[in-house]
Amino acid sequence: MTTTTRIAVHPSTSTLVAAWAAPVMVVGQFGLLSGIPIAVVLAASLRDSRSKALRWWSGALALAYATPLTMWLAGPSQSPSLSKYMDTPTTAVLAAAGVATAIAHQVVRRRSTHK
Repeated sequence: MTTTTRIAVHPSTSTLVAAWAAPVMVVGQFGLLSGIPIAVVLAASLRDSRSKALRWWSGALALAYATPLTMWLAGPSQSPSLSKYMDTPTTAVLAAAGVATAIAHQVVRRRSTHK
């Protein structure tokens, strides 16, 4: 008896949606909630052992998110939310990292469907 397992060659649609949702949420001032799609993207990229590039992009996005989050939580900030804590350059860097990660996922998905 042979069993076949289907392994996803490309990022799933939910991962792709999460990758695009993260920068939109950051720009929309939902900084703390943007951690949810970032965690989804990171977990999905770590699960797939064949795509090292997506791991790097997702790891960079997670690091870009974890840095201001840690500073906000650990520091003596009076800001009521992560979005209020982040200044414009920090928001821009986090949003750019999110867009770059989403584009990387989109490229990998397109390349895998055209094979």
